[in-house]
Amino acid sequence: MVAVALLAVSGCDSPVPFYRPGEGSPHAPRIALGGPAPYAPPHPTSPAPAPVPQRPGGNVYAAAGPGMLAPTARGLPPRVYVPNAATGTVDVIDQRTGRLAGRIRVGGTPDLIVPAGDLRRLWVTDLDGGVFRPVAPNPARRGEPLRISRPGVPYFSPDGRTAIVPAARPGRIDFRHPHTMEPLGTLRLPCTGAYRAGFSADGSSLVATCPASRKLVRVDLARRAVTAELKLPRGARPGDLRLSPDGRTFLVADPAKGGLWTVDAARLRATGFVRTGPGAHGLVFDRSYRRLFVVGRDGTVSAYDLAGGTVSRLFRLPGGRPLLAGGVSPDGGALWLSDPLDGTVYALSTQTGRPFHKVRVGGHPGSPCVHPQPGRVSLGGTGLYR
Repeated sequence: MVAVALLAVSGCDSPVPFYRPGEGSPHAPRIALGGPAPYAPPHPTSPAPAPVPQRPGGNVYAAAGPGMLAPTARGLPPRVYVPNAATGTVDVIDQRTGRLAGRIRVGGTPDLIVPAGDLRRLWVTDLDGGVFRPVAPNPARRGEPLRISRPGVPYFSPDGRTAIVPAARPGRIDFRHPHTMEPLGTLRLPCTGAYRAGFSADGSSLVATCPASRKLVRVDLARRAVTAELKLPRGARPGDLRLSPDGRTFLVADPAKGGLWTVDAARLRATGFVRTGPGAHGLVFDRSYRRLFVVGRDGTVSAYDLAGGTVSRLFRLPGGRPLLAGGVSPDGGALWLSDPLDGTVYALSTQTGRPFHKVRVGGHPGSPCVHPQPGRVSLGGTGLYR
């Protein structure tokens, strides 16, 4: 098994304290960042704790409120992990001080860092190179990079049993083992270039966006079959998406139209459009799940109020350079973003939009991964937790 427990290394010192690994295969680490978890092979009959299935009308994020860290994540140092495609490194920032705590060289062009479903490791993805890169605490015990044909962003089913990896061409979704990434099956999609995905409230289905074809596609995970499609109007380009806390609506970013599509989650039908600003492409919920931050390619961050349906401007980057969405701190006070053109990572106040950390890392930083974050499980993607 190839797994990732991400470590930032500065010189010979580690900014993240790791315990001495126990016995076991160097290619099968199961260790939390900074946690005393032993190396052990995965046990298929012992998946990560799955969230209680939700019905529409409840709160699908009830286990991901402020400070609600899973047992496997408690006690870990609060860090922000930033892939840097220009330097082939992962930059590690201390959330409290806003200082660069370390750097590890992974090679290639790392573009995303995705927590595994059980929160015990992080996957460093190189989507252009078709590589998921493992980074173990001890360099001598690092596993080999896992090569996948034309992968997309990895996701993990809410029950913890399956990794789901969209592929660009031909349009398909690959089902894989959540720990080893060994292939379990493939489903052809009625579109190419599946980009982002989200899960229904009860976890039984996944909805993926296909920007080039203006489609949303629903996949039944048990049957591994496409059960519904939605084609948005001409000129639309669906991208990132989030399920509303009550499980009734998917909110879908559209950079071409500059706003959010609202989509009935049960019927997969568009119900409206909310204009938020040019180039809307990155979505992050605040820790109360009452506001959705919408990151634009014009350097703006807007806040969409789910109850009132109103949009307010939270932040605007001078010069209008594009920003990449990251995540929110465990206490909900900070929203982390990166400016890939300027080589800078920001922490914004989620209340005022004022930057209180500005970290110069150089190169072209990708989406920051805030770790750990509240939630019993990670659903993968760009910061999905429940």
